[in-house]
Amino acid sequence: MTKKIVLKVQMKCQKCRTKALQTITEADGVNSAAFEGEDKVVVVGGVDAVPLVNRLRKKVGPTQIISLGEGK
Repeated sequence: MTKKIVLKVQMKCQKCRTKALQTITEADGVNSAAFEGEDKVVVVGGVDAVPLVNRLRKKVGPTQIISLGEGK
């Protein structure tokens, strides 16, 4: 089942954005990840949101789930 997860990640610089994207794409089940605006990341795939958020909090900084729904 494909999910669309929108996350708000506190990213202060380009290095933080790169690290966030790298952390997301390393997770199993991620089909695609893209930035939407300054601090939002859209993740599509069969990945579980909670472990992904915990990993981002540990490696990048404060992270929140904005929305979680069915992907295309």
